[in-house]
Amino acid sequence: MRAEKKILTKEYLVRLNASPFFIVVNYKGLTVGHLTELRKRLIKAGAEVHIVKNSIFRIAAKEAGVGDLNGALTGQLAVVTGQRDISVAAKVVKKFGSEFDKLKVHFGYLNNQRLEQPELMTLADLPSMEVLRGKLLGLFNAPATKLVMLLNTPASQMARILAARKDKLAAEAPASEAAPAPAAEATAAPA
Repeated sequence: MRAEKKILTKEYLVRLNASPFFIVVNYKGLTVGHLTELRKRLIKAGAEVHIVKNSIFRIAAKEAGVGDLNGALTGQLAVVTGQRDISVAAKVVKKFGSEFDKLKVHFGYLNNQRLEQPELMTLADLPSMEVLRGKLLGLFNAPATKLVMLLNTPASQMARILAARKDKLAAEAPASEAAPAPAAEATAAPA
């Protein structure tokens, strides 16, 4: 292998080992402007896209322990890698592909597990990890909140009953003080 190919193989290998996932897409028909736009969107999502030479990428994937990609790497291919969530990157790729209708998802790998195009599109439809974590935390928090409300309900009901009783006694007290005064005047007048 020539020195340039060895350098490219090492570069691809570093990218594959640094990323928990990669998505292989066919970019045939996209212009440089389209690819630049895709790169910008992927960077915002914590991912990046690189155009690869199929034969060299095949060697790098084999060295990374991904497996044999002999029949899978045909056409003009680019590889999306990233450090964050695969669903966010897949979402960007899916949306971009639907907008420009030229970007085609072939397959991907997540933690050395091969994912076909329909599985990647399912991942693209999932909410991001932050949203899923928030929902999970909400599920864990909901029973505790309900328990606290349940435990506080008798105490709050008792507090409302005592407050109502106090208000009732306060309303009756001026009425009872005003009632004996006319009676006292009535007894004082005949004398």
